[in-house]
Amino acid sequence: MTNLVTNVADAASEYPGETALGFEGRSVSYAELWDRIGAFASGLAERGVEPGDRVAVYLPNLPQFVIAFHGTLRAGGVVVPMNPQYKAREIGHLLADSGAKAVVALSDLVPFVEEVRDGTDVEHVVAVGGDADGGTPFDAFLGEPAFETVDRPDDEVAVQPYTSGTTGKPKGVLLTHDNLASNAEMAAAIVPDGISASDKQLGVLPLFHIYGMTVTMNATLFSGGAYYPLPSWDAQQALSLIDDEELTLMHGVPAMYNDVINQPNAADFDLSSLRLCGVGGAGIPAEVLRRFEELYPVKIYEGYGLTETAPVTHFNTPQEGRRVGSIGRVLPGVEAMVVDESFESVPPVERGPVDEGEVDLADVTGELVIHGPNVMKGYYNLPDANDEAFTEEGGKRWFHTGDIAYHDEDGFYYVVDRAKHMIVTGGYNVYPREVEELLFEHEAVADAAVVGIPDERRGETVKAYVVPAPDAEVSADEIREYCLSNLAEYKHPREIEFVDALPRTTTGKVQKFELREREETA
Repeated sequence: MTNLVTNVADAASEYPGETALGFEGRSVSYAELWDRIGAFASGLAERGVEPGDRVAVYLPNLPQFVIAFHGTLRAGGVVVPMNPQYKAREIGHLLADSGAKAVVALSDLVPFVEEVRDGTDVEHVVAVGGDADGGTPFDAFLGEPAFETVDRPDDEVAVQPYTSGTTGKPKGVLLTHDNLASNAEMAAAIVPDGISASDKQLGVLPLFHIYGMTVTMNATLFSGGAYYPLPSWDAQQALSLIDDEELTLMHGVPAMYNDVINQPNAADFDLSSLRLCGVGGAGIPAEVLRRFEELYPVKIYEGYGLTETAPVTHFNTPQEGRRVGSIGRVLPGVEAMVVDESFESVPPVERGPVDEGEVDLADVTGELVIHGPNVMKGYYNLPDANDEAFTEEGGKRWFHTGDIAYHDEDGFYYVVDRAKHMIVTGGYNVYPREVEELLFEHEAVADAAVVGIPDERRGETVKAYVVPAPDAEVSADEIREYCLSNLAEYKHPREIEFVDALPRTTTGKVQKFELREREETA
């Protein structure tokens, strides 16, 4: 394999007349998609964008994202995906750090590019939709569809996404053609009998994020299936699309499934066409999973991955069964270990999930580390960060995930929490996810997040932010007593704050640093 985009070329050759993209009632065939990809590659080459140059894609989930992404690869370039919710200050760092020569942006976002352009290497701005003032209209940028794909070695960088930057400046992650191709193949194999040309994938995960990019877009297009992008998450729109188009595959983050079950008319939609639902990005509360599966005749399978692993490393596959609460087993070709601070392997428990009332998690957990063909080349121009991220052991290069986990003798892994989220209160360790799981079981709770806040006597104490269910009447004392009745005393939230909504990233992760910052500024 010489270039990731050759996988799309193969699908276009085998399924030229089949639907590649479905968007707003229109179908784009594989033959048409391949021509548009070639035309974008021609447009880049005609304007002096050379192999190895960076091209930023600053778009929501639109057909133009797919075209620009694969057109950049076909021209031998490197894609720099950018969150379309970012403003000028945020994209300024990404553009300057990556050295992007061109930006493909929604017309409404072009002013943000222009605002920071002087401090970057950006030479060309391509505008999608609306008034193209300040940028070349997308269709006008396109060249001839016939374009010879530029050869790129497997270990050359194909995509440079950036970490979310919740603990500092976002870091550029160097993902190679082989990283992404191997993981798309793994993601397709998760589905029973693989993804086929008859499959239709719901595209609600944002494409700037590695989960949506690899597991929904690439895994589908490389297999000849149809990809149905939605520019933004809307539970009603997503449910209608699955029902109307009889989609067969869905991947989402826990917040999306939680939104679905809280729709007043959730039971009115027919989702019987779905043959697999996947979830990742964060642990899904067991109560959300249970309620979804009561509503619809499809199971949710939990997986795990990171931007740095392109992304999937573990999954509960239908073929091997699932264990609720587990991230699943490692995918074929991937290796994982749970290690202590000395990088010694932590022995597995007999069978998980463990009863946290009977087992001291400190005795069975460690940091999850990963080795495999999907693990990034490194962080862009950050040698110190690379030294911290990797450990050479046994002739292998292991990536440190920063997640606390344990595993069992059956090969199932369980992520307890992020190391940075752990709360130490009075000398005891509290994992927020355990408290959050319990809160989700309360009928008056629609959403919840738990963080540690400063406490003079204990160092830290537990605080819960709670979004009440519609029309629910519940007090902080009721929530506190409920937790005390089900958890060790030191784990219960001593402070409860009711909020209308939790701050979340576009990929559904709760921005806990924002919650902690509220406490610091209060």
